Amino acid sequence: MTLFDRYLLRTYLRVLLVSFLTLTGLFIIVDLFGNLEEFMSYAEKQNGLAPILLEYYGPRVFSFYDRTSGLLALTAAIFTITLLHGRNELTAVMAAGISKRRIVRPLILATIAVSLLAATNREWVLPRVRDRLSRNAQDLLGESAKHLDPRYDYQTRILIGGRSTITARQEIVQPSFRLPGVLSQFGRQIVAAKANYQPPSNEHPGGYLVTGIKQPEDIARIPSADLDGQPVILTSHDVAWLHKRQCFVVSNVAFEYLAAGRSWKQYGSMVELIGALRNPSLGFGADTRVVVHSRLVRPLLDVTLLLLGLPLVLARRNRNMFVAGAKCLVLVAGFYVVILFFQALGNNNYLLSPSLAAWGPLLLLGPVAYTAAQRNWE
Repeated sequence: MTLFDRYLLRTYLRVLLVSFLTLTGLFIIVDLFGNLEEFMSYAEKQNGLAPILLEYYGPRVFSFYDRTSGLLALTAAIFTITLLHGRNELTAVMAAGISKRRIVRPLILATIAVSLLAATNREWVLPRVRDRLSRNAQDLLGESAKHLDPRYDYQTRILIGGRSTITARQEIVQPSFRLPGVLSQFGRQIVAAKANYQPPSNEHPGGYLVTGIKQPEDIARIPSADLDGQPVILTSHDVAWLHKRQCFVVSNVAFEYLAAGRSWKQYGSMVELIGALRNPSLGFGADTRVVVHSRLVRPLLDVTLLLLGLPLVLARRNRNMFVAGAKCLVLVAGFYVVILFFQALGNNNYLLSPSLAAWGPLLLLGPVAYTAAQRNWE
């Protein structure tokens, strides 16, 4: 690495860091003033305001980086080249016989590093703080009731519903389990006061411990039921650890799938997403497959965005960084419109397959970026 490469990378990293801190700080300030009353009420119950803010905004900083990493990398590269133009340093370097291709090589490598760091953040950091990211300022402790959208268990054919969920206790308030016809001995549904998710153990598979059963009233007299040789509903009739007004509904639809909603797919790792696709109870469709393929192609799209953006400042002697920034924003807007358009076509699996919906933007924009780079880097 030459002295000029180190100088270029220092400028790039400085602009990247300033841009990230500025955007993140702006986001935190706007959100903080909108939720200051809630934070103050939590601070009175906890150990002060600072720990509350750190717990709430700490995970959101990582989420914000995940969303803006491609834009930040492009902005840092364009502003770095623009600064070189403004100081006449680019002219001097090219007069020494160094090609544009050689000049931008450190910037491309730095963008690849930023993209790989973002991928690491998506796969290792965000899944670990997903629970806190799913909570808003009004439910920072996870104790507030949230609306529950019913979810169908495709393996047991039971529709899991209820009035609301409480994340801190992994609890469904006033649950209702609508049953298939093969379980008619329990009636049409099981209605109770609450249901708490229990992970798999030596005593039982994963599922929901249903307490305070209102319907059917005589559930203690009904034997446990199986489907295709697998337990589905366990009752106190033949299970010793259940009480009279309790039952256990077996399900591979874990509580996080019910409570997190769409944010689960957004913050889940590749391993978790692939596992969910293989889970027969969930029945995830084309939109989840699009997300999986998009995770693979995103680092390549980040580099493609850079290759599209660099010619904006390399083709002409544009010394105005604000003009370069405006061009960058227009380019980014068009770039992401193309990506969202392809994903919308692939989410229903009718017009495009999930793989083509994710890789289509790269197949379309990749050759354009390569051609633009070849014409402007010679």
